[in-house]
Amino acid sequence: MLANSPGATISDTAYHRIRADIIFGRLVPGQKLKLDKLKGLYGASVSTLREILNRLASDGLVVAEGQRGFEVAPVSPEDLKEIAALRQLLECYAMELSFAAGDMDWEGSVVSAHHKLHQMEIRMIAGDRSVTKDWKRYDWEFHQSLISACGSRALMEMHAAIFDKYLRYQMISLTFRGQIAADEHRQLLDAALVRDVATAQAILRRHVEAGVKHGLTA
Repeated sequence: MLANSPGATISDTAYHRIRADIIFGRLVPGQKLKLDKLKGLYGASVSTLREILNRLASDGLVVAEGQRGFEVAPVSPEDLKEIAALRQLLECYAMELSFAAGDMDWEGSVVSAHHKLHQMEIRMIAGDRSVTKDWKRYDWEFHQSLISACGSRALMEMHAAIFDKYLRYQMISLTFRGQIAADEHRQLLDAALVRDVATAQAILRRHVEAGVKHGLTA
């Protein structure tokens, strides 16, 4: 969910736009990705789009079908469960490192990220679904802030890739668990500020498992 940099190329911009459209469900699972149509939508050449779709296939968001072209990767309960398990594994480990190394600036970033997320949760709880995209963006930012002091760029990148796949399932089912999820985020914040990694890990596991169950039910 990282935004484009100011100096992003046409290829980078198109890549991030298509990726976001897959994650947020504007390009649906199983949809054929016709290069001629994408050319008009994303302002990139056919050769550039082919490179982008191969890159997205490496990300696991697109399926390359040889001579038949490309389609948006399908979804399944089994895939969601596997993604959720990987997210738990990576995020729990990264929190352990981050909580140990985080300084006052890190604490401030966590508090700030939670504040923005909480404001969106208040609106979502009140029934305002116009902020769904912002809610998920701030959810992503909050969980990233918790692990941002882990000291490993590779770990952060792996977590971000898995989180995006998890987010895709949330957007497909449009699931929001309401006050329970908001309370879990507050508990994660409180645990982070006192460096209670064991409690934070337990909350995260419960948070993700409940999200999977809620999404599958929806």
